[in-house]
Amino acid sequence: MPRTRATVRDVAAATGVSIATVSRVLNQSGRVAAETRQLVEQAIEDLGLRAPAPRGGTAKPVDGAVYVRCPYVLTDYFGLIVSSIAEALERHGRHVVLNAGEAAQHDRILGQLPAQSSLGGAILILPPEPSDELVRLSSRRFPFVVVDPRTTLPRDIPSVSAAHHSGARQLTSYLTGLGHTRIGVIAGPREWLAADARLSGHSAALADVGILPDPSLVRHEQPTTQHGYRAAGELLDLADRPTAFVAFNDKAAIGALQAAAERGLDVPRDISIAGFDDLDLARATSPQLTTVRQPLQEMGRMAVSLLVRLLDRHALEALHVELATELIVRGSTGPKL
Repeated sequence: MPRTRATVRDVAAATGVSIATVSRVLNQSGRVAAETRQLVEQAIEDLGLRAPAPRGGTAKPVDGAVYVRCPYVLTDYFGLIVSSIAEALERHGRHVVLNAGEAAQHDRILGQLPAQSSLGGAILILPPEPSDELVRLSSRRFPFVVVDPRTTLPRDIPSVSAAHHSGARQLTSYLTGLGHTRIGVIAGPREWLAADARLSGHSAALADVGILPDPSLVRHEQPTTQHGYRAAGELLDLADRPTAFVAFNDKAAIGALQAAAERGLDVPRDISIAGFDDLDLARATSPQLTTVRQPLQEMGRMAVSLLVRLLDRHALEALHVELATELIVRGSTGPKL
């Protein structure tokens, strides 16, 4: 009969060392006494937790590859997340099977993942699939973590995201502190969890200073430069135009900068404009963009950390992890004149 796959816990029990020590040996991180390392490595080989590395070579993957699904073009936003995931998984001795590109949005792949014996688990980035498909995948005991979920997930599906509500609230509070009370919002798609959380944070900041949100100042658009340009144009052409914009992301904010320039408006004297993400392009505009920095690389690393713990059969206490954002003030925002 085939031997049952060993776990980190099995190695710890066989050697009498802690699970943390076994993990350090597996990941080749941290200080471990030479004799302890030799003992653990021998147990790892004997129990079959990891095939022994050839002399002078690198360790083979542990317990299967990780399927990373990012059905979008790997530009700066998604590229930063995916690259950090790949780097973190490499440190854990795991191969990556990447499914990326917009065409992949039409792949109905989730139901097939548990049947692929070469896979140990998955990381799903902004998955376009409805929540019920993710629930079905979870019910099949296939380990996976969601990065930046598009919709609300059940508690038992682990996820990592930025603190969208608090980030948006801090940004709008900064603008109201500059005297802006009529703020246009270029929001993301209505069905996106992040868009809802950021709009909620914006409304909370307005409420803090006694301002009621004005639905006529909100446009729900896809987070692209083209859609940001269109939404900003509509708002700038109102009889009583906004004195500031908050955009769903930096790309939409750049569209707003273009719309303002076409109308001869000076930024920030005539209109303040802010984005979200803090991508490289936020520092390539004139003026440079005020924005909210998302910890994109840390989101990828945290997703790997959660998945590795699942694969090691550890219980997760924090299943929905929100990472703090940071307000970055630059030249595209200023006091209301």
